[in-house]
Amino acid sequence: MNWLRSFLPEQVPTTYAERLRASVGAFLGIAVTGILSTAWYGHSSAAPLLIAPMGASAVLLFGVPASLLAQPWSILGGNLVAALVGVTAAREIGSPLAAAAAAVAGAFAVMSLLRCIHPPSGAVALTAVLGGTHVTAAGYSFVLLPVLVNSAVLVVAALAYNNLTRRSYPHRPHAPIHPHPPISRLRLTSEDIEDALTDYGEALDISRDDLHKLFHELLGRAQRRAIAELFEP
Repeated sequence: MNWLRSFLPEQVPTTYAERLRASVGAFLGIAVTGILSTAWYGHSSAAPLLIAPMGASAVLLFGVPASLLAQPWSILGGNLVAALVGVTAAREIGSPLAAAAAAVAGAFAVMSLLRCIHPPSGAVALTAVLGGTHVTAAGYSFVLLPVLVNSAVLVVAALAYNNLTRRSYPHRPHAPIHPHPPISRLRLTSEDIEDALTDYGEALDISRDDLHKLFHELLGRAQRRAIAELFEP
């Protein structure tokens, strides 16, 4: 049973209000993207108004806007790179299966180099290869319409909605709502954080600055609890 439980992720510490906020944002983001894309296309049925990976992008941009994978450059750069790599693979590799695998792998490699990793971009690369005759016939125009248009509109919607609902986007590290600064100072350098993350051996979806802020907040809470326990009867 313990082995089976390891398949379940930890419960995200968030409120029902935050979940509702994110859901409304995803609804508005996809709706606005679809409406503006439709206006751009002029109701042409030959091209998709929305590509499916935008749904996954909306979950990241509105559900976890602090994620490194959800930042504006991540979606814009990631989707643009993935579309370019996917179209190239579809044109140059004869086997659809080999082209699909090469598109996803190539897109991830370039995104890593350009610091714009965005998981839904893998689906963009795959769509460029396996999206159907209307996608393959579009060639490199698929990169602009609908990929770049969809991505840009969704980012603008996320910028507006997240900031209107008091969520930092693009994300910037900030103090908690009820901060507990450490009572005694403890110097933690960026090199300490970098070394610890390197030793950890796995990629974590959190910035160094956020880790630094959270560490000092946890240290402050622990120090205050320790002092309170000293004076307990």
